Amino acid sequence: MDITVSLVEDDEALRQTLVQYLDTPGFLCLSSHGSAEEAIPALARLKPNVILMDINLPRRNGIECVAELKTLVPASRCIMLTAFEENDLIFQALAAGALGYLLKGMRPARLLESIREVHEGGSPMSGQIARKVVAFFQKPLAHRPIGAQLSEREEQVLALLVQGLLYKQIGPQIGVSLATVRTYAQRIYEKLQVHTRTEAVVKYLGR
Repeated sequence: MDITVSLVEDDEALRQTLVQYLDTPGFLCLSSHGSAEEAIPALARLKPNVILMDINLPRRNGIECVAELKTLVPASRCIMLTAFEENDLIFQALAAGALGYLLKGMRPARLLESIREVHEGGSPMSGQIARKVVAFFQKPLAHRPIGAQLSEREEQVLALLVQGLLYKQIGPQIGVSLATVRTYAQRIYEKLQVHTRTEAVVKYLGR
């Protein structure tokens, strides 16, 4: 079945371009909106599989919109599609419930791949964004925020989750079985008292 997608983008020209990108087999654009106020009631009714969300919207911004949609349509997966690379905005978006963070200007094929990835349970991020997040895990332990202590292997798994890898992709990377990856992930969630990978990342980063 087609992956249903809705867009929230205030730039009309870009919004129409994105609609054209989605006019391809395997995808169905349900709706496009220029503001959070317009989008929220429509998306609550349409319940798209994936929502592409700009941050810099008039009046209510995209991060606020994602936070409300997380309650209204919990099954919909939100991807931020924005020009902003600031660390604070990245982590605010993840904390609000976004499952991906992409920068505008990417190739159409890469955007479609990211939509498919988030629909299948991944967390797509543009390369620049992933590097900013993963850089955290390269800091010495002494410089990290105080919080629940993860083992070295648990940190390794969390770092790969941050990059958007699925459990089945993490196993071969670190040489363990899928069941073992699931066990590590469960321990991470229990130690951080969270339920999703994005909540785990935000909690462990001390945001």
